[in-house]
Amino acid sequence: MNKIAVFPGSFDPFTAGHESLIRRGLEFFDKIIIAVGINMEKKGFLPIEKRLELIQSVFDGNDRVEVKTYSNLTVDFCVENGAFHILRGLRSSADFEYERSIAQTNRLLRPEVDTVFLLSHPEFTSVSSTLVREVVQYKGDARKFLPEGIDFEHFFGYSPKQQR
Repeated sequence: MNKIAVFPGSFDPFTAGHESLIRRGLEFFDKIIIAVGINMEKKGFLPIEKRLELIQSVFDGNDRVEVKTYSNLTVDFCVENGAFHILRGLRSSADFEYERSIAQTNRLLRPEVDTVFLLSHPEFTSVSSTLVREVVQYKGDARKFLPEGIDFEHFFGYSPKQQR
């Protein structure tokens, strides 16, 4: 039996912190499904197609990572995909309180689905999609917050100036 986890989020955009959690999660799970949530009422920074393309480019060739979209309850998506674990990252105690309440609600909805938390590495504690969006909106150099090797100009429409 394969141990499959779902790593849900909006990933707008996908950051180096997200990548780190996935790579570390693969030490515990046979497969991780990165589940990109679609919220029709919310306009994203990057179109959903670009988010999927960016994530797929990071894990190209890794058959243990799958990228899908979903628009239903995360726990229902998990069960539909044979995943009985949700992988979540914690950067701070505030993240813990927020994630704990979601995990407890999910457990009430679907007792067979459990949430696993990984602490972020210290270098990613301050990295969030919100921070990256702001740096990009002002045409700053956000490369240090993003997975290595992505085509920055393709995804964000400009080439950041080299930092001195």
